[in-house]
Amino acid sequence: MMKGVEEKIERELKKAYGLARECRALGYDPKDEVESLLAEDIGERVEGLLSSLYPEIRGKGLAERIIELEKIYPSGDPRIALKMAEEASEGKFIPLQNVREAIEFGVRVALAYLTLGIVSAPLEGIAGIKLKKRLDGREYLACYFSGPIRGAGGTAAAFTVLIADFLRRKFNLAEYDPTEKEIERYVVEIEDYHSEDRMQYFPSREEIIFLVSHIPVEITGEPTSEREVLAYKGLPRVETDRIRGGMCLVLCEGIALKAKKLLGYIKEFGKEFGLEEWRFLEEYLKIQRSKYAQESTSQIAPDYRYIEEAVAGRPIFSYPSAQNGFRLRYGRSRISGLAACGMHPATMVILDSFVAIGSQLRMERPGKSSAITPCDQIEGPIVRLRNGDVVRVETMEEAERIVKEVDRILFLGDLLISFGDFYEQNHVLMPSGYTEEWWVQEVMRAAGETSEKYKEFIRNPFKVGAEEALDLSLSLNVPLHPRYTYHWEYLEKEDFEYLYKQLEDWKLTGSTLVLKFDENMKQIFEKICLPHKVRDGKLIVDEGKIVLHTLGILPNWDREKIQRELSQFKDAISFLNSVSVLKLRAKVNTTIGARLGRPEKAKMRKLRARPHMLFPLGSSGGKMRSLNEALRKGYMEVEVPIFICEKCKAKRIYRVCEVCGNRTEQYRICSKCGKYTKLKLHCGVETKSFERRRINLTELINPILSRMDCELPELVKGVKGTSSKDKIAERIEKGILRAKYGIYVNKDGTTRFDCTEVPITHFKPKEIGASIEMLRELGYERDIYGNELMSEDQIVEIFPQDLIIPSCEEWEEANIAEGLIKVCNFIDELLVKLYRKPPYYNVRKKEDLIGQLVVGLAPHTSVGVVGRIIGFSKTQALFAHPMFHAAMRRNCDGDEASIILLLDLLLNFSKEYLPKRRGGSMDAALVLTTKIRLGEIDREVHNLDIEFLYPLEFYEATLNRMMPAQVNVRRLAERLGSDDYRGIGFTHDVSDLNYGVLVSKYKRLVTMKEKIEKQMQLAEKIVAVSPDDVARILVEKHFLKDIKGNLREFSRQEFRCVNCNEKYRRIPLSGRCEKCGGRIILTVAEGVVYKYLESCEELASKYKFPNYLLQSLEIIKRRMNSVFGRERQTSLTTF
Repeated sequence: MMKGVEEKIERELKKAYGLARECRALGYDPKDEVESLLAEDIGERVEGLLSSLYPEIRGKGLAERIIELEKIYPSGDPRIALKMAEEASEGKFIPLQNVREAIEFGVRVALAYLTLGIVSAPLEGIAGIKLKKRLDGREYLACYFSGPIRGAGGTAAAFTVLIADFLRRKFNLAEYDPTEKEIERYVVEIEDYHSEDRMQYFPSREEIIFLVSHIPVEITGEPTSEREVLAYKGLPRVETDRIRGGMCLVLCEGIALKAKKLLGYIKEFGKEFGLEEWRFLEEYLKIQRSKYAQESTSQIAPDYRYIEEAVAGRPIFSYPSAQNGFRLRYGRSRISGLAACGMHPATMVILDSFVAIGSQLRMERPGKSSAITPCDQIEGPIVRLRNGDVVRVETMEEAERIVKEVDRILFLGDLLISFGDFYEQNHVLMPSGYTEEWWVQEVMRAAGETSEKYKEFIRNPFKVGAEEALDLSLSLNVPLHPRYTYHWEYLEKEDFEYLYKQLEDWKLTGSTLVLKFDENMKQIFEKICLPHKVRDGKLIVDEGKIVLHTLGILPNWDREKIQRELSQFKDAISFLNSVSVLKLRAKVNTTIGARLGRPEKAKMRKLRARPHMLFPLGSSGGKMRSLNEALRKGYMEVEVPIFICEKCKAKRIYRVCEVCGNRTEQYRICSKCGKYTKLKLHCGVETKSFERRRINLTELINPILSRMDCELPELVKGVKGTSSKDKIAERIEKGILRAKYGIYVNKDGTTRFDCTEVPITHFKPKEIGASIEMLRELGYERDIYGNELMSEDQIVEIFPQDLIIPSCEEWEEANIAEGLIKVCNFIDELLVKLYRKPPYYNVRKKEDLIGQLVVGLAPHTSVGVVGRIIGFSKTQALFAHPMFHAAMRRNCDGDEASIILLLDLLLNFSKEYLPKRRGGSMDAALVLTTKIRLGEIDREVHNLDIEFLYPLEFYEATLNRMMPAQVNVRRLAERLGSDDYRGIGFTHDVSDLNYGVLVSKYKRLVTMKEKIEKQMQLAEKIVAVSPDDVARILVEKHFLKDIKGNLREFSRQEFRCVNCNEKYRRIPLSGRCEKCGGRIILTVAEGVVYKYLESCEELASKYKFPNYLLQSLEIIKRRMNSVFGRERQTSLTTF
């Protein structure tokens, strides 16, 4: 079945590609061929990616050699990278001029393989290789890294240094000999970089000195910051005094962080490749362990890191491991895993709708962050209403009904986190709370041959009544059902003593317990999250019978035994198990702290000036970069490429003459003599492919409008100037049509839609707006149980390349389906009016998009993945198979990826538009992956668990805090080597993937003041949060830093002209712009500096702050007053 689907996608792809080739051959685009290369496997991806730097590499056998080596070694094995580096440096694929070129080419080839031919790090992250002189005059190797090396990931970046050292030995170069001052420069520079851009791992001074002294090649790089190092400037062998971000990343997040993994490789095959000297990492790991003791598996301390980065307006929902915060629940729904977590829709609503589907949570563990998806099969929140009632909120509808009456959030509910995420992070398994999926397996084990008798409870363990739960526990001697197990573990000895004292006068009506109201008793009930009502001075507990059984009061109250056990009290669960006829497990066990990260997003990407075309208008376009305004002026003066039409004997700006339609010839200009030539060198200097000249816009545009048979839209926006190497301009026709349809261009000539990434392995037809007939045409013939697809309620497993795109009507910008319809219409009209071809898409409504191909592209990567639209969600998330996300080298931790309509990419994308600066080719689809293979995508997806039910042994293992690798849970890695990845399981179902909050309140609130107000109101409601501390964090970690930074920027700001945007370091003596005579204004306004001061003062007046923080606020206020000369608010001393 999968093979048939792949063939359908391939046929449609070839059809679109063929049409694009015909169109591009007409010459209206920067190149005659389609510039996104197709690649079926990792070999073709690596070759296609590297061809951007080495065009001659195509068809020279590099792709084939990679596939050959993958038959010898496992796919992705670092030994393949070493072999490829060796062969590439020997000139087997392209001719190489010298040793430096050979090593650089070998390192780039190896890194391209290590990063699966997906990210741009091999092109942009390696700034170059140099041979430099040691103090004794011999040559050593220096690797220059730049910022984009971050995209490679720590392991690949670190291994790149090993590969460089491997090639150093091959070419008999000496080792790097750092001087004492150079070593100290590393220490200072890494500290400076960490203070500016926090790293994942910050090694100690001792660690840095050890590594720099032992690594045989120099790790250096280009400057990535305007900031200079604080000390050790002007060193002869260090070319810059500015911070080198690439160097810091490779040394710290690469070698230091991944030392253990590197050492594993050295032990495995270091001898084979002459890398045994890297065993110095054994000594390094001893230093690392002595400084940072390994995390104890017996006691895991709360982790506060996610709170330290809290942002104003984004609430903290739970402090680290706080009582009644988010309960850890193990499992994976059909829309979670790969770092995405499940949350009950009712919890989303009760948290004032700050969390929506796709919102990012910054978390305590197992990873740093997660995209949130709905799951209504897990526990929701427990709240206290204003009337004193404590309510278990079980549906989103109930939450919406009572949310305004909520006085206190006593329990946040579950966070559903997959085993695979713990496995990926290699995080010790935290003890699981008692859940229905654990309970049902204990029932099955206890029932044995009589399990048929209990089949109703086994089939649906979530629907068990109180009496039934009591009977099952007593008859089978299994722990009490989780629903009726309260949070007893939070009670101390004194709490139990008070409980028994107050229960002397207990009264049971049926199963309902009625007690006289007592404030302390109510607080205990709230602590254990026991649902109850307050009526007429009474506490009423509907599930009272089970409570009395749990406490050992029923069936027979043995007071002496209870007193005896209380005197030996160790913990609540042990105590209850000793006095009760019921068996109990801890309900919570582990809680996880979390705060809101990024809100969910689905939006058309727009460049800063929101251009419709990459066409330069210079100052003629005015502030709006308007073609209409430039046309009124009649001319523009800009840098444009030099094309000459031989027929018209005139200079043009396009490869096809806009007057006669003939092909033009491209020329260059000599900066010395001004002569036009096709040579790259003239008069001994390098020629330029562009010049600054005045262009008559009327003569340029009128023939275009005539050919298109249309009028100019009200506003067509271009750019001030192009930033590409040859200043190539996009066709004006494209800008006119984009303006007509209200779509915008990105830096590479395409129109993109950014969406939050969310996984999905199964869907129901009714959730995605696709008919059964449509789905059957797309290859969906059977559900997960093997039944023929007939109903919209059946559960169907999604194919790896299929996508469900956002069609969110609650947030206007988030209706990506409508945006894609506009792009389809734009492409169709472009085909007709520019390329003289028939329309291709003919899309009129969103259902027409089903079956159409798009390209997924993640930030920092250079390879797009071909996907197929099969439906729409009401959310702002891009639902895709975990393998699709992994093919883009991403997980689902709350970040976003973009989708591009296939034909838009094939027709309009060009490398000639990309900026010439470092990182220009990042986030550009240089290569297209046409098929997804498990062995050739990011390995994180291999750890996706595929069970329908975690085994009983797993839950028992969590109580012993075992490591994930010690537990047998099936993962997707089992399917490596197979071409069929279907049959994936999930442990928790979801009523509807759209069932949850669709738009976060964070997005709906307009001002920061409103956001802070709501954030603090929520903090005051949640028991797992300290409002005073939240206020302190906002002021200390966010506002004060911003105020100080803005005050600093105000004092060293530039000035700009309101008309032409010319910038000045100092105001001209005339007080007017020297270029156009316009008015000069500040670039940093006084209001920017003051904007958070009022919020700081309000928080300081309402919440308890430490004295040092109040004093810090007073000092910064005085500094501001000294700059601006007056006070805006009352002094902090009044508080």
